[in-house]
Amino acid sequence: MAKDKIAYVCSSCGYDSPKWIGKCPACGEWNTFQEYRVGKKTPSTATSEFRLDVKSSPISMSKIETEDEPRINMQDGELNRVLGGGLVPGSMTLLGGEPGIGKSTLILQTVMRLKGMKVLYVSGEESARQLKLRADRINPNAIFDSPHSTQEAHLSNVLVVCEAMIEIVFEHIKTVAPDLVVIDSIQTMATEAVESSPGSVTQIRECAAMLLKYAKESNTPVIVIGHINKEGTIAGPKILEHMVDTVLQFEGDQHYMYRIVRAIKNRFGSTAELGIYEMVQNGLRPVENPSELLLSDVKDGEELSGVAVACSIEGVRPLLIETQALVSTAAYGTPQRSATGFDLRRLNMLLAVLEKRVGFKLPQRDVFLNIAGGIRVTDPAIDLSVIAAVLSSNVDTGIPRDICFAGEVGLSGEVRPVSRIVQRIAEADKLGFRKIIIPKANMNGIDAKKFKIQIVPVRKVEEALRELFG
Repeated sequence: MAKDKIAYVCSSCGYDSPKWIGKCPACGEWNTFQEYRVGKKTPSTATSEFRLDVKSSPISMSKIETEDEPRINMQDGELNRVLGGGLVPGSMTLLGGEPGIGKSTLILQTVMRLKGMKVLYVSGEESARQLKLRADRINPNAIFDSPHSTQEAHLSNVLVVCEAMIEIVFEHIKTVAPDLVVIDSIQTMATEAVESSPGSVTQIRECAAMLLKYAKESNTPVIVIGHINKEGTIAGPKILEHMVDTVLQFEGDQHYMYRIVRAIKNRFGSTAELGIYEMVQNGLRPVENPSELLLSDVKDGEELSGVAVACSIEGVRPLLIETQALVSTAAYGTPQRSATGFDLRRLNMLLAVLEKRVGFKLPQRDVFLNIAGGIRVTDPAIDLSVIAAVLSSNVDTGIPRDICFAGEVGLSGEVRPVSRIVQRIAEADKLGFRKIIIPKANMNGIDAKKFKIQIVPVRKVEEALRELFG
């Protein structure tokens, strides 16, 4: 009997090595190699029935016919937006998130909405009774479109199997012939062809490869749930993210009621979209107008220092968010710079622009910045609101609540133009803001008479601050 060989795989990038190495030569990470045994390769019979007996041959690209990919409506506007319009048949989607963030709840309430589709829910973590208790906890009136439809009628389309061996899972798939397969989670799946524990690099890679092969050959979409390690990346080899078609990140702090679904990779749509949910007792409620929830409820006439409203764009959706800043005297001599939901390096750059171009000195002052609502923003158009919030806190003067900002700040102190300015203005106008400060270069082609809101164009940061503080 031939002895199994021992190899080492980098858990970060999937690089193979015949011996253990401290530093991965491919990705440069340290202490990421894990041992696994390489047995005799045998053809897998689990997915043999889904093979296509067609020999591949090269074809000219000019002869390839293209058409729009059909989409499966997930009955969830937020999830459809992140997926690029819906779930593509034959695709493999990976949903990652921290433990307890609500991954299983999101997928379960989504598959319960799908009418006329047979769903096979494979659970390797929970029992069937636990899944039924969770399904009963979800409010049917908040989920189902028709008030006359019963919960049992929708649950009858969801078939649950609690199994961790991938070969047995494919036997159930052969018997059921589902329209959608959900794997919860990939870290609990194992195959008999590999002699290692579930959750190891080899098991995750082999099980994911078998699921991907099934999805492509049977044209059945597969949704895989994955865990996240302490670094915030999906546990397992990096090759797992390369294999799947779509990688969704489920973010949010357990202390906040908001949850965000963000596309890290999407072969069928944009990665700039995000979906916002509100965690309630009966599940996850999609938030159709997040701007009203991300703005704090402050009484009319009450102005808080250090708070400015920015009009941001995430994908194609405009969001009005609060930028909160606190400037105080450094207690220990060395000033602190802290940012939550915003790039700390960009904050340091904006503070340097304030000191060099505007003349405000903050050498011995602590500066703390927070994006309200627990969300993370990368849109450079909130630069102007960050500077306004910092100066408002420094002079302890409040900014009127009916003023918002949209503008990128350059190193010379100029306010640079931003994209999709018309949508930003329309969103601020819809929410009842009185004034919006935008870059002057964005005024070309804008008809200000179409909006009730007052549009104030500025060229430099000094003009915006003069408009605010006189």
